[in-house]
Amino acid sequence: MDYSKSGGTGGAKKAPTKHREHNQKGNKANPFGSKDDKATLLARLKAASEAKKQG
Repeated sequence: MDYSKSGGTGGAKKAPTKHREHNQKGNKANPFGSKDDKATLLARLKAASEAKKQG
C-alpha cells in the first residue's frame, strides 16, 4: 500500500472540556492581586525546615 497517498491524520474535532482549577486566580479564596509578602514566605519556609529537622 502506498502510504504517501493516504493523507494526513485528522485534527481534534472539538476542544477538551474545561474545568475550574482549585487554585485559580480570581475566586474568593484566591482573589486577583493578593500576594504573600516575602517575610511571611520566609517564615513559613523556615518553620517547615525546622519541622523537618525535628523529625
